[in-house]
Amino acid sequence: MKNNILNSIYTILVFALITNQLLAQNKAGKSDDLGRIVLNSFVSDQIENLPSSAKNLLNNKMSQIATKNGVGGSKLNPRFIITPNISVLTKDITPTAPPMHALTLDVTIYIGDGIEGTKFASTSIQVKGVGANETKAYISALKRIKSSNTDIQSFVEEGKTKIAKYYNSKCDFIIKEAQSLESQNEFDAAILKLTSVPEVCKECYDKCMDAVAPIYQQQLDRECSLSMSKALAIWSGSQDEAGAKEAATILANIDPDSKCIREAGSMIDMLYDEMKKRIKEIDQREWDFKVQEQRQESERIKAIRDIGVAYGNNQPKNVTYNANGWW
Repeated sequence: MKNNILNSIYTILVFALITNQLLAQNKAGKSDDLGRIVLNSFVSDQIENLPSSAKNLLNNKMSQIATKNGVGGSKLNPRFIITPNISVLTKDITPTAPPMHALTLDVTIYIGDGIEGTKFASTSIQVKGVGANETKAYISALKRIKSSNTDIQSFVEEGKTKIAKYYNSKCDFIIKEAQSLESQNEFDAAILKLTSVPEVCKECYDKCMDAVAPIYQQQLDRECSLSMSKALAIWSGSQDEAGAKEAATILANIDPDSKCIREAGSMIDMLYDEMKKRIKEIDQREWDFKVQEQRQESERIKAIRDIGVAYGNNQPKNVTYNANGWW
């Protein structure tokens, strides 16, 4: 009536490895967001007399412009914004039956650093709308904003160029901030800061990739030591099937690039030998487990970015932007 401990532990280890691979694949798209310049749409409450439904439409228009021009994305990179302001040039009631509201709007769109409040680029377009009431007139006019407008496209390109220059000029400061976070054991935040630099900013991107490697390694080593201690404590306290399963699951998730595995292999071997011996005593079966092979460099970079993605997704989504003095 003995339990098949070997099969149970083997199953849980294989499941852990397969799950890790599937999670890595599912994160691929999100991870790519960190390699691009991203503009976040933002409509300020400073725009006077803008109906709420028109505000929602205007926000969607900003998102469409960003997406159409290859700079749309998630809030993983919340710093840079595309934001509009509206001036009402004319407001009339048409001499028709029934009378209609007619508006001429001057819509100025800005790109800038919404955290520091630095404006990078701007462009203006005029749109007209007619509706049964003022709200419908606003909506009619704002629908005429086209993301394919050549002036808007040129404006976005100018903004992207300014953002690239921003990163290259602030690169040393970004790296110092990340190293400061590292010194406080805020590894995920440090990794997010460094991996958020777009690949198009090649000079700064390369520097940040060099700087993030030792931070990532330090995080791996710290997590490995904690995992080893936890696995040892679990096995010491419960040298049975349940303890073996739990300890084995923890060990299966230790990253193969961590120094803990390379330099403290004897400790791992000792634990495995003890577990194998105990399992054989209980179930008269042999148990063999092999640690994952080392990953390729491209997978390592992706793993680093995935840490930034996970950390960014867990941060508060509401960001307070500063566009004071832009209009």
